[in-house]
Amino acid sequence: MNRDEVISSIVVSAHALARIAAQDAANDAPAAQWRALTLLERESGQRVGALARASRTTQPGMTRLVGDLERAGLVTRSPDPSDSRAIVVDITATGRKALTEWRESFRVTLAPRFADLDAADWEALHRAAEILAAHSIEQLSQNGERE
Repeated sequence: MNRDEVISSIVVSAHALARIAAQDAANDAPAAQWRALTLLERESGQRVGALARASRTTQPGMTRLVGDLERAGLVTRSPDPSDSRAIVVDITATGRKALTEWRESFRVTLAPRFADLDAADWEALHRAAEILAAHSIEQLSQNGERE
């Protein structure tokens, strides 16, 4: 595999692993729920529109999802302190706990697929995870929009 193919291979493989883990763990919650909670875990107090853009969904779709998450006790909605016409969304302690449990279920579900790796392979995955984490932080443009 050449350099140009590595990143796309990682993205495709990550999506496949997430899909396999969700199926094997019998997790029927929509992926959009976990994506939104993850975004809120990184930066709570986001407006619905910003959350929709970051999740690559529509604002009406995100409004519905946030309503579902709020009814489940995973997020709260409140007026934006800087603009009372706008709403900000915050993750709750219950939402953080659900996210932690979701990640743990994926870890447990996927662990057997990696059981035969040796120390060198684990070190390579560890380093790859560090690199991916460092490069997956969203950058903000000059006007505060995510790039």
